[in-house]
Amino acid sequence: MATSAVLRPTERQMADRGGGARTIPLVTLSSGARQILNGITEFDPSAAIGLHFHNCEESVLVLEGEAVAVLDGAEHRLGAGDTTWIAAGVPHFFRNASSDRKMRIFWTYASIEATRTLVATGETRPVAAEHAADKLIKR
Repeated sequence: MATSAVLRPTERQMADRGGGARTIPLVTLSSGARQILNGITEFDPSAAIGLHFHNCEESVLVLEGEAVAVLDGAEHRLGAGDTTWIAAGVPHFFRNASSDRKMRIFWTYASIEATRTLVATGETRPVAAEHAADKLIKR
């Protein structure tokens, strides 16, 4: 049986996502999770993660800054506290709407085995692979 945990973002390592985005994995297999994944992604000014979709539902909460969420082709402006729900298979991406301030989101996947498929290439990989030890950076 897994035990519960308190996870402090300031005490966790970040994973470099490239393109000005960094992720702090929080609830993962290594923290004892068996059904969900979540974490925080920080975007530099104007940074974005490419168009993709997942094999499970996802929810994203804007923690800080202003975001543009493109969900199934429709663009939405989001501010702190705004939350999205994205069905499995729906192409989407988030970008920082600001050219001079960072933006942070908190994301949750409904499956510990969540995958990300990049629309541009068709490449599919486990979301957990984005947080692998070789991608972790010093803070």
